[in-house]
Amino acid sequence: MDRGLELDENVKAAIRKGLRVVGDVHGDLQAFRHAIATDRFIIQLGDLVDYGPDSAGVLRAMMQIIDQKRGLFLIGNHDRKLGRALMGRKLRPDPPLEETLAQLHQPENEDVLHGVLPYLDAAPAWVVLGRTVFVHGAFDVRMLMEAPPAALGRVTFLLSRALFGETTSRVQKDGYPERCLNWVNHIPTGYTIYCGHDQRSTNGCPLTIPGRAGGKAIFTDTGAGKGGHLAWLDLPPTFMEELS
Repeated sequence: MDRGLELDENVKAAIRKGLRVVGDVHGDLQAFRHAIATDRFIIQLGDLVDYGPDSAGVLRAMMQIIDQKRGLFLIGNHDRKLGRALMGRKLRPDPPLEETLAQLHQPENEDVLHGVLPYLDAAPAWVVLGRTVFVHGAFDVRMLMEAPPAALGRVTFLLSRALFGETTSRVQKDGYPERCLNWVNHIPTGYTIYCGHDQRSTNGCPLTIPGRAGGKAIFTDTGAGKGGHLAWLDLPPTFMEELS
């Protein structure tokens, strides 16, 4: 079963070469260029923009990948904020977003400024391939049964979970909601969730957390654009055979 991914013959041929799962990029174009230098099909887990030096360049590269049918990106909370800003929605002050918008308004980035909104609007909130789920923030079992909603539309419960993860009722010292990982314990047996959004690793490598129900989550955000680096994982070509 697929969600948010049209499995035409070109895409199937690319996936047969394997998948490359890329974590949060946050404007780190140099690292992103290394990540996309592959013949594997690329699934980027969201948050292409903000913080790093060249969010416009990252968006341009991702748009080219999509046009070539070599990959896709999931909508992340930072990508959604950018899309809403480009739609003219009023947002609270956000310095990383303001820096990204300043980059887009540079003359050399006019192509991205005027072309990126449809890509942001079309980005899926999650993708399900067999027993593997790709999502930016966090998983909910209903994602296995429902198609993702419009990325830039009304925030439903599932879209909120996909974008922001699972939150408690508490607020952290930085003013952002405290997030928890209870959702990991509800991943069904045999399922693997690839996600970003939270920097959970302490050694710079993607972190795997098993859940009590028999599934597992793999956290790929290792701080690109924020003083860390960009992480990616390669799934073997047999992934397509397992999917079939």
